[in-house]
Amino acid sequence: MSAPAQSSSRPHISGWKATIAVAMSNYIEAGSIIALATSLTFWQDYFGFSNLMVGLVAAVSANAFGAAVGALIGGQLGDRYGRKFIYTYDLVVYMLGTLLVVFAAHPAMLLTGVVLTGIAVGAGVPVAWTYIAEEAPATDRAKHVGSAQLAWSLGPALVFLFATIVVPLGLLGSRIIFAHLFVVALVTWWVRRGLAESDTWKKSNAERLASEASTGMPRRNYRELLFNRGNLKALLFLTGVYALWNLVAGQMGIFMPRVYETAGVESGTHQNLLQVLLWTCTVAATYWGFMKYGDRVSRRKLYIVGAALGIAAWVLLVFAHITMPLLIVFAVLWGVSAGIGAQAFYALWAAEMFATRYRASAQGVLFFVARILVGVLSYWFPTMLAEQGVPFVGSVMIALLVAALVIGAIGAPNTSGRTLEEIEAERYGTAPGQSPADVSSTTPAAGTR
Repeated sequence: MSAPAQSSSRPHISGWKATIAVAMSNYIEAGSIIALATSLTFWQDYFGFSNLMVGLVAAVSANAFGAAVGALIGGQLGDRYGRKFIYTYDLVVYMLGTLLVVFAAHPAMLLTGVVLTGIAVGAGVPVAWTYIAEEAPATDRAKHVGSAQLAWSLGPALVFLFATIVVPLGLLGSRIIFAHLFVVALVTWWVRRGLAESDTWKKSNAERLASEASTGMPRRNYRELLFNRGNLKALLFLTGVYALWNLVAGQMGIFMPRVYETAGVESGTHQNLLQVLLWTCTVAATYWGFMKYGDRVSRRKLYIVGAALGIAAWVLLVFAHITMPLLIVFAVLWGVSAGIGAQAFYALWAAEMFATRYRASAQGVLFFVARILVGVLSYWFPTMLAEQGVPFVGSVMIALLVAALVIGAIGAPNTSGRTLEEIEAERYGTAPGQSPADVSSTTPAAGTR
């Protein structure tokens, strides 16, 4: 089956305009997580939720299970029908979800809206990273992929700032924040109608169709992905880099205001301003660190620096006497760490380490695993924080971050400056134009040093 026709009378957009339009998936995703994070207490009071119910809402959101399901669906569809196919529909689902949250008058409306927004961003974000990497010049791939990280950082920075401004409005202010995300999604969806399909995908899809026509057998992306030894090694490596780090970042994104409260910062305004500082530092570090130097310096060393700063931040939070100056240092350290850390490198390496025909599917699987793990921990995190306190949960966070640092430092691939086609040929042992599925599934992957 070929890709559905995607016609449009509008001229195609390309280059940085296309990159920015696609990167907005990350703003919308992160904005959704923070919008929910800053409103959880209001929803809890409004509906009378228990801590476990708060954990459930967080678990099925864009931060966890909702995004996990969307990623698994979106990755497969993005490889089968094209990157542009996802952008035709994902934000329509997202806008429906945000409207349900805006007007939620019953817990079922809130849960349904949260799930729909989660599924939509889960479908869009992995394909966004894939599209940006495929369209980027080989020598500037980190810079272009970093734009998605920049958008992801701007989402929390701006939403926490908005939340600070509308604190006096209570739950109404939270509804207004979700309404702003609806407007952003609508504008983004309109702009994306002018996106061209990825040339890399079109070439790979033509080869897939020719192969299916000659053999009479459709190829199954997930089977090919999971039964190739090199793919499995890459999946395990990237799970160690991203999923372990994301277990920490996922809890921080949705529950950090509660961590501040447990640490003694009771003012909602002060909690939000700390998060504005944190995410502003992430924006700055993404631009001046990852985007400026990700294509110029040793990626392994840059990754190690980012990971080490994140560990230092949590060590301070857990083992030092908590004061406002210390919390400011924590916010700066973690903010810089997130800008040049695991998520930016994951988005880059996940695009580079898999063949075009299942690149989005691989990212969908990885995103699914990461968000499922976040969802499981999110369900119990509010209760653990309330009963065990910051030292206990902080120690768990430190252990996860140390593991992610070690795995990333050991397995960082040597892919800087090379085209995706060159990397694919080396990793899969294929000649130009040859599908990796035509090579024995026992062929080991190269290029990881």
